[in-house]
Amino acid sequence: MRNWLLPEYIEDVLPEDALRIESMRRALLDFFRVHGYQLVMPPMLEYVESLLSGTGHDLDLATFKLVDQLSGRHMGVRADITPQVARIDAHLLNRLGVTRLCYAGSVLHARPAGLTKSREPFQVGAELYGHAGLESDLEIQQLTIDALKLIGVNKVRLDIGHPAIFRALLREAACTEEQAEELFHAVQAKDVPALNDLTRDLGALRPALLALPTLYGDAQVLKRARDALPTVPAVLAALADLERVMALFADKGVAAGIDLAELGGFNYESGMVFAAYAHGSPDAVARGGRYDEIGKTFGRARPATGFSLDLKPLLELLPRQALPAGILAPAQGGDARLAETIAALRKAGEIVIQELPGHAAQRAESGCNRTLIKVSGEWQVVPLAP
Repeated sequence: MRNWLLPEYIEDVLPEDALRIESMRRALLDFFRVHGYQLVMPPMLEYVESLLSGTGHDLDLATFKLVDQLSGRHMGVRADITPQVARIDAHLLNRLGVTRLCYAGSVLHARPAGLTKSREPFQVGAELYGHAGLESDLEIQQLTIDALKLIGVNKVRLDIGHPAIFRALLREAACTEEQAEELFHAVQAKDVPALNDLTRDLGALRPALLALPTLYGDAQVLKRARDALPTVPAVLAALADLERVMALFADKGVAAGIDLAELGGFNYESGMVFAAYAHGSPDAVARGGRYDEIGKTFGRARPATGFSLDLKPLLELLPRQALPAGILAPAQGGDARLAETIAALRKAGEIVIQELPGHAAQRAESGCNRTLIKVSGEWQVVPLAP
């Protein structure tokens, strides 16, 4: 086996794409900062008990696990940063009021989320804690749209769901944990044949569960949902929230639709969720939603909502850009004026590469289109001769 080969669905990011990802990361973190979201940096590794507390079985399956040689305990490589940020809010910061946090970093998946997905996404996100009202859901949804627009992903459409409806149906049907997980995947994938098989013994709740994959589209879907779903309080409250959000988005001109089969990412969301779609991508470019239950496992129940996105797939949606050209400078050789000129150019944001002895033949690979030459005792930038 060639020792330079990487594992499947793991890849290097080369200079052009690395610069684009880093530019997006910086822009997004600066954007979050001016909206009051404070940066946190959770560790790549945690004890499994902490890393997976309050999350569903899906996240467990996605997590690489290993034994800590210092403690002998099982550790996990994070597959999602959101639960880590919930731990920080609940246990470390321990604030009483609203807390806004953001993050950026690599995560690792034991299996790819799809045939075209990397097992090492670069996850960027923002989370809002301490507010249970619809206003915080709307803040996160608008933040998602604006963040994507900032980095060049325009004409975003939100598909909004509400897992509380699905969970209410499971409670009414008295489903086991195993049944609930199988039903979650069937509904989320809109797998009607599988859903038919899984609901055969669920009696009066079967039609409602079978209806969920069909309840998607514009705001008119909510009228059909009221006819198809039981009139239990949790279902009625969720439909009322969705109706309010759709009305507000209609007033603001935001493209949005309803999808009651949208249940979130790793099956730990508890309230309103959404997936953001953009032209040119068959998959969601960002996901978010409410997950009020995770904080309980860290000793403090806190309302929570947020969103995250993977920067790597966004590269395919944005125009390619060549690496910025630099200025080729000769070796200093003790020339104080040359050193001052180079320092001033770099301070102004220019890329200045000092040529090394014996490498003049490789100027074409330097990425420079200008050079520094001495004219009448002063160093000046001129076009680099081909």
